[in-house]
Amino acid sequence: MRVYGEVVSLSRWSWAASAGPATASDDLPVPDPTSSHAARERAVDTLAFLLAVVLGALFLSPELHDNPELLSATQIAVDISAGLLACVSLWWRRRWPLGVALACVLLGTISTSATPAGLLALSSLAVHRPARATVAVTLLWIPSVLAYAVYSPTTGPASVVLFVMPLALAASGWGMFIRARRQLLLSLRERALRAEADQELHQEQARLAERARIAREMHDVLAHRISLMALHAGGLEVRPDLPPDQIQETAALLRATARQALEELRGVIGVLRENNGHDPAPATPQPTLRDINRLVDETRSAGTNIDFEMSVARADDLPGPVGRDAYRIVQEALTNVGKHAQGTGARVRVTGSPDDGLHISVRNRQPVPAYTTPTLPGSGAGLLGLKERVALAGGTLVAGPDGSGDFMVEADLTWRT
Repeated sequence: MRVYGEVVSLSRWSWAASAGPATASDDLPVPDPTSSHAARERAVDTLAFLLAVVLGALFLSPELHDNPELLSATQIAVDISAGLLACVSLWWRRRWPLGVALACVLLGTISTSATPAGLLALSSLAVHRPARATVAVTLLWIPSVLAYAVYSPTTGPASVVLFVMPLALAASGWGMFIRARRQLLLSLRERALRAEADQELHQEQARLAERARIAREMHDVLAHRISLMALHAGGLEVRPDLPPDQIQETAALLRATARQALEELRGVIGVLRENNGHDPAPATPQPTLRDINRLVDETRSAGTNIDFEMSVARADDLPGPVGRDAYRIVQEALTNVGKHAQGTGARVRVTGSPDDGLHISVRNRQPVPAYTTPTLPGSGAGLLGLKERVALAGGTLVAGPDGSGDFMVEADLTWRT
């Protein structure tokens, strides 16, 4: 922001230094006018007018006193009138820079006092228009001063060209320099604004990605635990006549499941607290491939019949992220069985090797919709999150009915090291 502020401040100085900012007719963009800006513009216009009048009088003075052949009264009146018109035209040099510059060139053919106003108009043209127009008008000064040399008896063609043309070249060169500098400052300002916008976009994308990651982690952590709690509580609701020892066992399972859910939730919230100056919560151990056995046992204890088989060669060599992805896939699939297909069995197969990769398959019979009500509502984001997770890991995941009455979730993960 400091660099941006310096660029804006420098740009404002450039607008004032170059006889004020251009209007909508310029090729350069301009800032919105303000009262202080308009006052500064009027002050610069007044200064330019007075400077042109004073210098015009100085240019005309030698023609009246220091030459053996003086101008006639008519020529003096014409010279002064044309000079005043050129000075007055400077008030419109921003709105019509080319027109004012050409008018001053034309007036300069009959007036030496119009020369300073013409130089200011030429410089303003170089500021507000591309170089091609400036060069063309500068070249028109040659026939203009030659015409004045023929018109006036006080000077010769060579002397007037050698005196006036260097001034015209200097005026146009200075205006081109101001224009180039202004374009550079505008480019720096636009670049600073673009960099600031890109930074805000990057921060917003990072926030969205972090929110999506936290939402996915909270879903993975809590959905399964809460589904198990709902199944255990549903069993107590359906069978209030259970023996006391079974009720006590179910209550213990509910308490243990709730405690595990709280511990895993604390680990996810700890990620949020790290950015707010608090001490991070202890990180919850990430699940591995071997934790799938515990996951299946917990789901079985909630009343779901699961046919489970895992055959993975060199399971100890499986990378941790791959094992965690496999665990999350089985977890989400079993959670959906408990939500949407309660009372049906599930078949879980986990097979793989370093050469073939890891294959996970979870299947269950689809229940009859008319006789099945989900125990818990589903957001529909679980399988979508799984697909994103597997895609990021370089694998593939397919979920949906298989045409034989089963709902299947099958994934192939790369055994990357």
